[in-house]
Parts: sequence; structure tokens; C-alpha cells
Amino acid sequence: MQLAWGQFQLLGGKVNSSRILVVDDDNAHRGMLRTMLRSWGFTVDEACDGDEAVDMVRSQCMDVVLTDVRMARMDGINALKSMLSYNPALPVILMTAYSSVETAVDALRLGAYDYLVKPLDFDLLKQTLQQAIDRSRHSVENRELRRQLTEAAEGPEILGKSAALQSMLRFIETVAPTEATVLITGESGTGKELVARALHSASSRAAKPMVTVNCAALAETLLESELFGHEKGSFTGAEKRRDGRFVQADGGTLFLDEIGEMPLPLQAKLLRALQQGEVQRVGSDTPINVNVRVLAATNRDLRNETRERRFREDLYFRLNVISIDVPPLRSRADDIPLLAANFLQRFATRNHKNIRGFAPQALDCLLRYPWPGNVRELENAVERAVILCRGDLVMESDLPANVANAPAIESRPTGQVDLALADMSLDMVEKQAIESTLRQTGNNKSEAARRLGITRATLHNKLRKYGLD
Repeated sequence: MQLAWGQFQLLGGKVNSSRILVVDDDNAHRGMLRTMLRSWGFTVDEACDGDEAVDMVRSQCMDVVLTDVRMARMDGINALKSMLSYNPALPVILMTAYSSVETAVDALRLGAYDYLVKPLDFDLLKQTLQQAIDRSRHSVENRELRRQLTEAAEGPEILGKSAALQSMLRFIETVAPTEATVLITGESGTGKELVARALHSASSRAAKPMVTVNCAALAETLLESELFGHEKGSFTGAEKRRDGRFVQADGGTLFLDEIGEMPLPLQAKLLRALQQGEVQRVGSDTPINVNVRVLAATNRDLRNETRERRFREDLYFRLNVISIDVPPLRSRADDIPLLAANFLQRFATRNHKNIRGFAPQALDCLLRYPWPGNVRELENAVERAVILCRGDLVMESDLPANVANAPAIESRPTGQVDLALADMSLDMVEKQAIESTLRQTGNNKSEAARRLGITRATLHNKLRKYGLD
């Protein structure tokens, strides 16, 4: 999988295409740079003076500006000031034949990314451009994440831009204004309670309370009292009368989490409460009318539970008027950067740390890991990383070992992979593994060799062997 930060990588001896503006009033030098940069895979724009360069930066999107200092009209220093006043995040690299320390210091103080001396060292130029684009794209991605987090803070708590999540949110918008009972399903840690809160917040009951009961947290007798209330003296320890959660939620929403864990005898009483709109306190024969919308959540397959007679079929049908299945995190990997940034921001503030974001390698680990514990596991991993982080970026080493060492995720189902492997020779399997790893690393051969557990020289030999070079 390629890195989401747009990591700058070498590809077959060339660099990934980015847009460079070359500013130089020396036509020959500018032409030489154009030829060199294009041979590295860059898209090159040209300006013959600072005025023209400033106009181009204002009207077009550039990744990096490479400008001479001494020019007949507007010089590089003044051009730098104008360009950064318009776009402070734009990396501007100055080049000059006059290696003046004072000029270099002034340029860096004004915000120049770096300062190169003519005649240019092309290896250093390539390295500097690579680093500038890495930083630039990282900055853009972080700004976009901050923008999305700001929007999310003003809207629902459910974060994500993936197609799967957006489809679910549109369904929530349709269902929320109704009075329908909703069954929310999904794996542990996917955020089923957030879905319930979104349904409540967008309903006509939003001004009334949403009351939550975890059906797995209490024994049967205590759960009955929790739901329906009890009279004084109805059981040992009942020192006074108590309203249950149904009464507390009157006019609002009652969220029954882990409904699949509810004991069968209590399921019958819950069904009666849903059908009749009334409850009875433990130890009382007097019914109490309640107006409650019920939302329920489970990570179990309740249809299978009914077949196994562990869950009442009539209650299942009563709860499952509308069902919402919350997608697991592995099916919406596009949301991982936004969720991780949100958690990082929260835990960095809580722990009084100034952390800007994730290093590309760390984010790649987050994207490769399958997250069996879903959003909750991601949240815990980011909290740990924030606590261990010593710099202003979370590094790969700050992540839990199982996340940092996660293998790449294959898109094919396991059964299909096993079936295919059974019909392949050892060479075919090896060739496929190399091709898959190169795709996942964006053809970064050093990283591919590391993941395959071989040296770069061995990888090159195998590429030649299989005609992949």
C-alpha cells in the first residue's frame, strides 16, 4: 500500500512527478535545470525573473520553487518575500554563485526552505527537492485533516469520509427523524454507541435524554431493576424506591447496548414493555406508561441466536424494525488518517505534548494493520504512541509492536489465495510475492527488500530472473 501522505519515492531511477517552478534569468542555466529535473520525473515550469515567478505562484499550484538569487529585475530575496506572503507553506529553495553567509542567513530567516550554491551539486539538489516535497505534502495533508476535524467538531461525532461510512450516515439521516426501533450491529469497537447518539441527536427527541444500559454488565436481577426500577424492600438492599431507565428516558431514547447478552427470562419482560409502552417496577403491580424510543446494539448475529434459541425470535423482530450495520475499520481504511489525527490531537492536548502529526512510515503502519479491534483499538494505539513520542511527529517505533510490524493486507479473500497458491509453482509464488510487495511500496525497492526479508542486491537478481526489472 502506498503511503497516504504522498511520500516521495524513487521509481525506476526517477522521482514521482511533482511540479517545480525554476526561476532564473540565465536561459542556459534554466534550460539545463529543466532537462535535469524532467529526467528525474518532475513537471517543470519556468520564469525568467522574480516578478513572473510571483505571478505564477499566485495563479498556479507549485510544489517547490527553485530560484536564483541574483536576477536583473526582481531578485530572489524579494521574490521569496512576495511568494511566502501569499503562501507561507510553499518550499522555496534559493541558489546563487555568491556563497555569502549573510545572504543565506537572511534567506532562511525570511522563510526559505534551503540555500544551494552554484555550481549545483545535483545529488544534493535531488535530496533537497525530495525533502522539501515530503514536508510540503505532509503539511498539506495535516492542514486538510485539521480542516476536517474542525468540520467534524461542528457536526456529528462520527468521523470519516469513506464511501462505506458516508452511506451509513445518509441512512442515519433518513431513519433518525422516525420513531422506528433500530437494531445497530457490528463488530466490537466499531462505534455502535456513536451511531445511537447520532440517531438520537437528529431525532425529534434530541431535547430529551438518551439513557444507556449495558445489558452485559449486570446480573439478571440487577438488570431488571436497572431497566424497570424497584419498590422499597422488593429485594435485599432495596432501601428506597427507584425509577428504572425506561422512566428516566421518558420522552427520549433508551439505548440497550449488548442486547444479545440479555438473559431469556428478562427478554420476555422487555418485549412486553416495547409492545405495551408500559413498565412495572420490581415488587409493584402498578404499570407505568412510558414514551421511549428504543435503540439496541449487538456484536452477535441475533438471527443465528434465535435459531439456537438463545434469543427470542419475537423480540428480535420487534427490535429489528430498522437495522444499521456499522462497517469494520478494515473496510474503510480511507478514514484511518482522519481518525488517527483526531485521537492524536485529543491525547496530545491531554498529555500536554506538542505533536504535529504522524511520520509517513508510522501512518503506513496504521494503514497496513487490519485493526481487529476496530476504532477502539486504533484509539488505544494512538494514545500509547502519544505517550511514548519524544519529538513533534509520531514515529513507527512509538506504535505497538503488532501495529508497527503488520504485514501488508492482501485484497483477495484468504480462500482464493490458498486455492491459487495450490496451483502455482514455487517460482510463480515468489514472483507474485515480489510483484505484490512492489505495488504496496510504490516500487520502492529498498522497502520491498526489507519487507521480503532479503537484500536489495538479491531483489535485483530476482527482478532480472522474472523479467520484472
